[in-house]
Amino acid sequence: MKLHTLTGALALVGLLSACSMAPKYATPAAPVAANWTVPAGTHASSGEVAAPVQWQAFFGNAPLREVIALTLQHNRDLRAAALNVQAYQALYRIQKADSTPTIGVQVAGSRQRTPADVANAPAAVTSGTYTGGVGLVSYELDLFGRVQSLNEQALQQYLSMDSTHKATQLSLVAATASAWLAWQADQQLLDVVTRTLAANEQALALIVAQVDNGIATDLQRHQAQTAVDSARAQHAQFTRAVAQDLNALQTLVGTELPASVLNAKLSAQDWLLADVPVGLPAQVLAQRPDILAAEQQLQAANANIGAARAAFFPSISLTASAGSASSELSGLFKGGSGAWSFAPQINIPLFAGGRLKASLDYATLQKDVRVAQYEKAIQTAFQEVADGLAARTTYVDQLQANQSLVKTSTQYLELAQLRYDAGVDAYLTVIDAQRSLLSAELGAVQTALQQALAQVGLFKALGGGVLEGAPAS
Repeated sequence: MKLHTLTGALALVGLLSACSMAPKYATPAAPVAANWTVPAGTHASSGEVAAPVQWQAFFGNAPLREVIALTLQHNRDLRAAALNVQAYQALYRIQKADSTPTIGVQVAGSRQRTPADVANAPAAVTSGTYTGGVGLVSYELDLFGRVQSLNEQALQQYLSMDSTHKATQLSLVAATASAWLAWQADQQLLDVVTRTLAANEQALALIVAQVDNGIATDLQRHQAQTAVDSARAQHAQFTRAVAQDLNALQTLVGTELPASVLNAKLSAQDWLLADVPVGLPAQVLAQRPDILAAEQQLQAANANIGAARAAFFPSISLTASAGSASSELSGLFKGGSGAWSFAPQINIPLFAGGRLKASLDYATLQKDVRVAQYEKAIQTAFQEVADGLAARTTYVDQLQANQSLVKTSTQYLELAQLRYDAGVDAYLTVIDAQRSLLSAELGAVQTALQQALAQVGLFKALGGGVLEGAPAS
């Protein structure tokens, strides 16, 4: 067989490849409603396409954007996810290589001595064989699409890992923002408690002086002392929370925080979180990377069924070579030394003890599992968006009520202090007013934090913005 004959045979091999035996893929119907369920008066969706917001545009605070950028650069979980994408890309390239013949240059030589009695000759016979040429190494004709199905499975698994990487990025953006917001809120809570402790200590010192002069009673002194002790306990609690928040944020980021971040101490109105547009569920689900990853895993399982079906049919493997052969190394490339070999092999499965049927059953069940996981991912995403939309309006109302309560509690404390100074009410009224104001101020900060966290959660639930370029085809 000459080289051009071998080339023609390889071309015929390509023509003999058939289509895949995998079931025709169709995206399962989303097991959710056509629209979001939100409180009355909330506009949640429209017929227009709602494009995802870039995280750089959603988070308007410069220190927060700096922290998120550092996390995307240094976080170890994200680094592992990126390496997993590269690993699955390599596995896909390995599998794809099975679609093309493996051709190599082979040169071999051997010398053999055969005893006279074995060779049936007067004396021992020494012989040699030398070969050289181009060889086709055991190439499978993909007549029933087994290799093609395995290629599709590997491709979808690679794309799923890429989508998972993007989902990890989005989760890290949301987690970093949430950790930073909690740290900022706990600093505000610590400031509130610090001011309250200072005021209570000042009041205690005044009452102790009044007790010494016979103006106030020991009961009033004990009442003032309880207020101081309570504020001290809360001060220690929020001091610990601030330190732990900072430790958690630094671990999440994965590197040392710069001074511009460490010195940031901002109130809720300076957090600068943008509003996010909300489209119809079909639009939102199409842009969430975790939904894409779940569907790509489903497509991989669907392709694996094709490979399991093809295993029931005969497989044909080809091995061929063309070159020259000689009994002497010097004559390897002389005229008349041409040699070729062609060794096709067919394997027809007759009895495998039920292994092939079990493999097909397993592949089918795995697809059913992936369908359930895909539908569960859609339901979870739908709930997350619906919860975020419900929180969008209700937290605004709750925060307004908290701010009104702070204003009312401040007036209550001022009036209670005036009536105590005038001798109209007991000091217990002042303590009650102080507790009411402290509770209202803490509640306002905590509600502002919950509102901000809900906004971040809605940003994540809607799929966030594009963090990197599209994966390689």
